[in-house]
Amino acid sequence: MVGGKINITVLVAPLDWGLGHSTRCIPLVKYFQQQGCHVILAAEGAQASLLAKEFPGVEILPLEGYRIRYSNSKRWFSVKIITQLPKILRSINKENVWLQQLLKRRKIDLVVSDNRYGLYSSSCTSVIITHQLQVKAPYSWAEEWIQKVLYRYINNFSQCWVPDGEKENLAGTLSHPASLPKIPVHFIGPLSRMIDKSPLQYIYDLLVLLSGPEPQRTLLEELVIRQLPSGQKILLVRGLPHSKDELKLETAEVVNHLASEKLNNAISQSRVVLCRSGYSSVMDLCKLQKKAILIPTPGQTEQEYLATYLRGKGWCLTYNQDAFNLHEALEEAKKKNFAFPEMNMDAYQPVIDDLLSELAAAAEDEQLPLPAKQDE
Repeated sequence: MVGGKINITVLVAPLDWGLGHSTRCIPLVKYFQQQGCHVILAAEGAQASLLAKEFPGVEILPLEGYRIRYSNSKRWFSVKIITQLPKILRSINKENVWLQQLLKRRKIDLVVSDNRYGLYSSSCTSVIITHQLQVKAPYSWAEEWIQKVLYRYINNFSQCWVPDGEKENLAGTLSHPASLPKIPVHFIGPLSRMIDKSPLQYIYDLLVLLSGPEPQRTLLEELVIRQLPSGQKILLVRGLPHSKDELKLETAEVVNHLASEKLNNAISQSRVVLCRSGYSSVMDLCKLQKKAILIPTPGQTEQEYLATYLRGKGWCLTYNQDAFNLHEALEEAKKKNFAFPEMNMDAYQPVIDDLLSELAAAAEDEQLPLPAKQDE
């Protein structure tokens, strides 16, 4: 502390695979700011656009993403990812070099990396955020190999924060594998940028939230648009925060993007939400206790596992994209009562408080004058 005020600079850097890694960092950034920290962000493209709208005036450093390309076909989805593993490893090494160079120019006390495995350094405290301590793969031997590689990177960090409950949890074995990394692991509860779960007056019969990587985002958008019913109040959020292209439909109100507060209200004002089974979307729906229809991205093993796990718990409805029928899904949603469990959405706060206290104490120790040398 300096003059009773915390004097800590925090760099927050989310992965560029979809917008979810950025949106779930929003409550953390806000809390760091509330505690008096100076926050710097690092991102590019759509992620930078989203964060700039959420935090106008906050510095955003350009940091190149992994820029992974996805397949149009479920069959080749995993193969497409596997062929890009060398590119991913190069990106991890490249971002580590970027951080080391940054630390030579700037004073940064804490790095919070959401799934960017190269953002660690011995020069400062670093935290890795991930809910995937066990990555789902088509073969068990591949899962074991991927976990070993991930843990090798994770163990370079000071701490690992898992955005899920320690007991009641949303991610199943993804966040609760048989073995944990060697560094301290904190289950910080689900992270959601949503604010208020109090019910508002219903305006929409259906809210469609599109997100995730291309081309699958567009493929789902086209599929849903073809099946939109007439005579109902529908809002379609395209998940394109940096796009200026307009889409007009007679069957639905369409917007490219909604900032957190407006999205919070739109979800609360909707009877049913249709979206991907991405983990950040699941956490938002859990926060607002919303009735949901989830469609996993074809071939994305994490989303397919989550969809199966969550439906097995009776918390939502899930459907495969290739056989999705919107009319049948809405009819099933009307007939069944289901809801996500109540979870502690503020569990991250004491974890941050403890870490900031440690950093502040260490900074004070560095500023204390050395004891005078005693005469012999």
